[in-house]
Amino acid sequence: MSNRYSIEEEAIMAMLMERASSLGEKDANGALFHESDDSVEFSLAPPLVYHGKDESGLQAWFDTWEGPIGGEVIDTKLTVGGDVAFWSGLIRMTGTKTDGTEVDLWFRQTLGLVKRDGRWMVSHQHASVPFAMDGSGRALLDLKP
Repeated sequence: MSNRYSIEEEAIMAMLMERASSLGEKDANGALFHESDDSVEFSLAPPLVYHGKDESGLQAWFDTWEGPIGGEVIDTKLTVGGDVAFWSGLIRMTGTKTDGTEVDLWFRQTLGLVKRDGRWMVSHQHASVPFAMDGSGRALLDLKP
């Protein structure tokens, strides 16, 4: 059993690395190749939920960046069970927006993965930042691990 999971973990990590590369290079088609058609996303941006793939929306967001989108990932955990898995970690997103704004943001992400036709894909994504619990509702964008 452990050999199977190590092979599955390697396949998942390879897929996630390809996906991360596509995101950093602002390749919407490449990034969405790793998502299931029925994916659900709870993104940092509104609305509360996205259903399915939105290549034009993702490309429009990519177009708000000057150059590549940088990043790093820490505190990751991958749990695999049969044809489902979940991954979580802290992600740092860096880069420059087309209006000159410098971005350096840490956020939390959890991915739900499914294996279909022998291929691992992202079927659920949840990204978030903490918010102030002082009644202001202010997003805490300056937190660092």
